[in-house]
Amino acid sequence: MFSTRRLAAALAVALIGCAPAADDPSLLESADAAEVASADRPNFVIVVVDDLRFDEFGAAGHPFLETPNIDRLAAEGAHFANAFHAVPLCSPNRASLLTGQYPSRHGIIDNVARNLASHRLQTFPQTLQEHGYATGFIGKWHMGNDPTPRPGFDTWVGIPGQGRTGDPELYEDGGLHVVEGYITDILTDRTVSFIDEHQDEPFMVYLAHKAVHPDVQQLDDGSADGPTEFKPAPRHIDRYADEVFDRRPNGVDGIQDLADRPAIQHALALRATGEYRDDLTGVELRRTDEHNIRRRAEMLLSVDEGVGRIMDHLESLGILDETVFVFTSDNGFFYDEHGLTNERRMPYEEGIRNPLVVRYPPMVEAGSTPEGLTVTVDLAPTVLDLAGVPIPDYIQGESFAPLLRGEEAGWRSSVLVEFYTYENPFNHLVEMDYRTLRTETHKYIHWVKFPQFNELYDLSADPYETENLIDDPASAELRGELERELARLSAAAVGLHGAQP
Repeated sequence: MFSTRRLAAALAVALIGCAPAADDPSLLESADAAEVASADRPNFVIVVVDDLRFDEFGAAGHPFLETPNIDRLAAEGAHFANAFHAVPLCSPNRASLLTGQYPSRHGIIDNVARNLASHRLQTFPQTLQEHGYATGFIGKWHMGNDPTPRPGFDTWVGIPGQGRTGDPELYEDGGLHVVEGYITDILTDRTVSFIDEHQDEPFMVYLAHKAVHPDVQQLDDGSADGPTEFKPAPRHIDRYADEVFDRRPNGVDGIQDLADRPAIQHALALRATGEYRDDLTGVELRRTDEHNIRRRAEMLLSVDEGVGRIMDHLESLGILDETVFVFTSDNGFFYDEHGLTNERRMPYEEGIRNPLVVRYPPMVEAGSTPEGLTVTVDLAPTVLDLAGVPIPDYIQGESFAPLLRGEEAGWRSSVLVEFYTYENPFNHLVEMDYRTLRTETHKYIHWVKFPQFNELYDLSADPYETENLIDDPASAELRGELERELARLSAAAVGLHGAQP
């Protein structure tokens, strides 16, 4: 099928090309000419999955999870090899995705409910809307528990706080009501309806799934109430009941094995005992339940089906290849790596790496794997760049459109990851603020309150971060270079005058 928008553009081109020459050039600045100018602007479908690890789908190497539709995006688009989170935590990184700013700048630094602040964020959907795009938000806002509409969206379907998987409450059409069904399917339904409504104009729909986050009630102070349970769609329960996840080789047998990562050792000892102590004898580490790993995988099955439904619908309308389809996450997750479980905040690869896939055939070579370092603050300027919209000065990220075109020369060589701690719900992390520099080959972790515990890893030789080189005399010069680069990027994130990210 040929889309109405494309058909109108083609007719306009034909009419203008066949029209007699006009003495007044301004006659060409007609509604038809404007239609031609706007017809080439791509649509955007942006899918954000909650807590999804970088390796938690088929094309990323998951040992048993079947995700044919997400894999199709990767096969027909770009699967980024070195994408990272500006902050590996839900609320602040969701703000970073939408604003193109670091938490140091936008102010959503943790999971405390900053409802008013999140109503006042400067976001790329606002800019798209101002330039003629139809914009929709569907799903989990999670910058405050308030589900009411934020500026910049023509269509708003929001869930309160963390929401629930079964028969969820949705705020839409001016009110909050219960919708029967499974939340991932319902949010996909709303996305398809939005596309139907706006298929003949440039549109951007931002689908923020609850999956693969467990059902839990998060209070305004950031703490959680009630049991934590991962709930797949009923049709997918026990699909992987007999499967076992192949663990990465950087787990530890006990807390004593973290002697060269004393900041983490300190936090985990506090978590296990509730007190500071020097004697770690007998301190037990928590372990990730294999059942929860299976349930997370089963939750993603409905996300994958939804991706397939959206792609099929775009294809039926003749606009799939006119649409930039982005698949990404808000933070990673740990399966016992470095002794961490039920965790996503810490600066190791499992927490900060981002599963970023972009399909857009007019620009992106099928099956490409861009190597350039990207970070979540880059999404906003990239969307605006591809839409042909000026990028506002408030945005700190860079458009990765050159990487989509295969142009990696001159791209950045380092990115910043930052984290601010807070008391709830994990008070053992209350002093674990950090600033981390990730380069193409190394990682430098600066623990703000424990600088004596800083860490340095050579990722080329040690991709699983098992050997801390911070005290290695041979690394002294490199350490100094990384410290200076980290200081530069940290100053830029805060917004200091003259500092360039």
